[in-house]
Amino acid sequence: MTADRATTKAPDPVLDVRDLSVRFRLRGGRDIAAVTDARFSVAPGECLALVGESGCGKSVLASALLGLLPANAATTGSAVLGGDTDLLTAGERTLARTVRGRRIGLVPQSPAAHLTPVRTVRAQLEESLRELAGVRRSELPKSAVAAAARASFPEGHLDRYPHELSGGLAQRAATALALIGDAPLLLADEPTTGLDRDLVERTVDELRRHTDEGRALLIITHDLAAAERIADRVAVMYAGRIVEIAGAEAFFGAPGPRHPYARGLLDALPEREFTPIPGMPPELGALPDGCAFADRCAYADARCTGERPAFTAGLACHHGPTGRAPSPTKESADA
Repeated sequence: MTADRATTKAPDPVLDVRDLSVRFRLRGGRDIAAVTDARFSVAPGECLALVGESGCGKSVLASALLGLLPANAATTGSAVLGGDTDLLTAGERTLARTVRGRRIGLVPQSPAAHLTPVRTVRAQLEESLRELAGVRRSELPKSAVAAAARASFPEGHLDRYPHELSGGLAQRAATALALIGDAPLLLADEPTTGLDRDLVERTVDELRRHTDEGRALLIITHDLAAAERIADRVAVMYAGRIVEIAGAEAFFGAPGPRHPYARGLLDALPEREFTPIPGMPPELGALPDGCAFADRCAYADARCTGERPAFTAGLACHHGPTGRAPSPTKESADA
C-alpha cells in the first residue's frame, strides 16, 4: 500500500475490558461466578448496549467498573479507562476523586438510593454543576433548570426531596445528574426504568446526543426497543458471560443474532414471535461444565453439554463462527 492510501488509525477505546471476572465468596466457601471473562471495548462516539435476562451479571459488571463491589467480591482481568487507568486495580481515592462523576458518569439502576435524601434535586444539581462543570454561583439557578431539562425533569419538581419523587422522576433526576460534566464515558444501568414509552424515547435520545458529541456510552438494559433505537453495537450476556457481540443494525435486522439465546430474546418480543425462551437460567453458583444455555437450547448436542464454547469472532457457540445452528434434531427438539 502506498503512503497516500494509508488507512486512518481507529481511535483508541474510551474503555477496554479484557477477561473481566467477578467472584463472590459466600459463607461455607461457596463461590458465585457473577461475571466470567468479559471482553469488550467502547470507542469515542459509540454506544454499546449490554442486554440479557435479570440476574445474568450485567449490573455486577457495572459495579466492578466503578469499584462499587462488596468486600466479598474478587475481580480478575483488566478494565482500562482512557488508556491509562485500570479500574480494577485503582484505589478508592483515585476512583472517588478522579473517576466517578468526572471520567465516568453513572445513571444508577436504583436512583433513589443514590440521591442525597436530605437535599432537594435543585441543590444536588447545583452542587454537581459547581464541582464538575465549574459553573459560577450566579449562573447556578439557570444552569440547574437547563440540566434538569436535558433529562425531561420538570422544573416544578426541582425543590422536592428524593422521597417526594415517583420512581420515574427519581430516574430522570439521576440521569440529569449523570449528564453534568459531560464525562468521556457514561454508564447507564437500566436508565429507562419506571418511564413511559414517550419518556423512554426522550431519555435515550438525550443519551444518544451525549454520545454523538464524541463520548462513549455503555447502556445496560432490558429494553430491547431502547437498545435498538440508540446502540451502535449490542453485547448479549447470559449466565455471567458475554455470548455475542454484534453490530446493532445486523443484530436487530438482517441477518439477525447469531447465538441461539440472542435469537430467543428477540423472538420473545410481542412485536416479533412473542415466544418465550423455555426454562430458566442456571444458578451462577452451579454453572454446568458445558454451554450454560444448553439446557434451554433446541440445537444443543453432546459437545454443547460437555464443553464450554470459547468466545471467538464475537460469539460463544459451538455451532461455528457464523452462529448458524443446524436445524434441531428430533431428539433435541423433543427434549
